Amino acid sequence: MEDEKKLYLFEQSTIPKAVMSMAIPTVISSLVMVIYNLADTYFVGMLNNSIQNAAVTLAAPILLAFNAINNLFGVGSSSLMSRALGQKRYQMARQVSAFGFYCTVFCSFLFSMFYLLVKEPLLVLLGTDAQTAAATAEYLKWTVAFGAMPAILNVVLAYMVRSEGSTLHASIGTMSGCFLNILLDPIFILPWGLNMGAAGAGLATFLSNCAACLYFFVLLFLKRNHTYVCVNPTKIRLKKEIVLGVCGVGIPAAIQNLLNVTGMTVLNNFTSSFGSDAVAAMGIAQKINMVPMNIAFGFSQGVMPLISYSYAAGNGKRMKQTILFSAKNMLIFLIAVTAFYYFGSEFLMQLFIKNEAIVAYGSSFLRGLCLALPFLFIDFLAVGVFQAVGMGKKAFLFAILRKIVMEIPAIYLLNLLFPLYGLAYAQMVTEIILAVTAVLVLRNMFQKLVSNTEKG
Repeated sequence: MEDEKKLYLFEQSTIPKAVMSMAIPTVISSLVMVIYNLADTYFVGMLNNSIQNAAVTLAAPILLAFNAINNLFGVGSSSLMSRALGQKRYQMARQVSAFGFYCTVFCSFLFSMFYLLVKEPLLVLLGTDAQTAAATAEYLKWTVAFGAMPAILNVVLAYMVRSEGSTLHASIGTMSGCFLNILLDPIFILPWGLNMGAAGAGLATFLSNCAACLYFFVLLFLKRNHTYVCVNPTKIRLKKEIVLGVCGVGIPAAIQNLLNVTGMTVLNNFTSSFGSDAVAAMGIAQKINMVPMNIAFGFSQGVMPLISYSYAAGNGKRMKQTILFSAKNMLIFLIAVTAFYYFGSEFLMQLFIKNEAIVAYGSSFLRGLCLALPFLFIDFLAVGVFQAVGMGKKAFLFAILRKIVMEIPAIYLLNLLFPLYGLAYAQMVTEIILAVTAVLVLRNMFQKLVSNTEKG
């Protein structure tokens, strides 16, 4: 990189300083995104209407499916960009970003069109019934039919900006939309405002994502001579190296996300058979649990450019130290959070809704969900390492193991053994097994990869 500060961060800064410089802005960005999702839940919860709360929960798999495109062109492009920068191939980094940007625009447009074509059967698949279908459809109208492109584009742009070390700008862009969403939510949702309920939450999300995209476009215009993130269509190159480099990491990451959507849809369908109170409770518990989960995910994503750069530059020792430092510190934090969530689950649920039945369901669900957190981070970090060094097949294998082989069967089995309440423990069972697998795979990879990169 031409920027000496970024070069120093990637190549010479101490591991703790480099990791925290990259990870903390990404964590804050992820955390703010969760907070604005919680804001939807909080303000819709103030209506004390289980149908409106259930609508937001049932729509969640579709919004989660956005991450398939985010991962395909965000994770795929940023990983290849960071590796190109590590090899001092600056022109290639620009071409990769242009390719990723315009593919994102095209695919997000197709996503909206597909939703409009299959809306009715899709609502049934999501687990809606006669009571919840209308509210869910109104929420999805704003977040998907109109909002897919800005929602997806601002995340992909944040990945690309972060790939060259500009984590602060990436976080500001994401957070600007989040804060606007939090400001708009009560105005659009509550009776004293526009009284739109779940639909108001969707409209607020749409407008805030548009604002975040605007920030990134202004940023890229102002930094056009000092950034490798390029949205100039003349820079698009359909080179085999670029297409395969992006897709080799991005497609497994996208499939991993689609499997997450499948798992959430299965979980929601099982929960919906117990009524709208149970669905609303599961949704609130999941969003509360998303706070530490997204901190863990943000940390693993924040260090990816460091890992990619060190790997491409042949500095295996620095790559390994980055991974071990991240694992040690995040595990200590997540074990503490798990203890707080487990013993404070009822208190946390009561912050979002006063309905006694929903609180009772949700506190039990939250205790099950939070136990997976420390193990989940090990899985996140392992997959992040695979994506960072271009090992998309290993990331894909973990996704298959996680959802198809383990979690979905565990949902069936635990619901059979412990109806409804067993559902929340399926992830914990899965992540424990995967965490052990991840440690073994990473140890083996270190032995081979570090030796090879140091020799090279």
